Amino acid sequence: MKQEHREQYRKLGLKISYYRKLKGLTQEQLAEKLDKNLAFIGAVEAPNVDRTVSLDTLFDIAKVLDIPPYKLLKDD
Repeated sequence: MKQEHREQYRKLGLKISYYRKLKGLTQEQLAEKLDKNLAFIGAVEAPNVDRTVSLDTLFDIAKVLDIPPYKLLKDD
């Protein structure tokens, strides 16, 4: 991961966590729906762990959370 993108990935993880909780899902449930392991979701959501996310995975997460993908990337 490029150092210049570190903050954007941190925000992405926080947004995934926010929308996951809003949907009433646990990390385990989200992982199951995405066919990922719990450690992957935990790492993506953790603000202090460097973890990249592919566009395919980002689109899958947005679909499970029932939100348009741009909401995960938009700076609020």
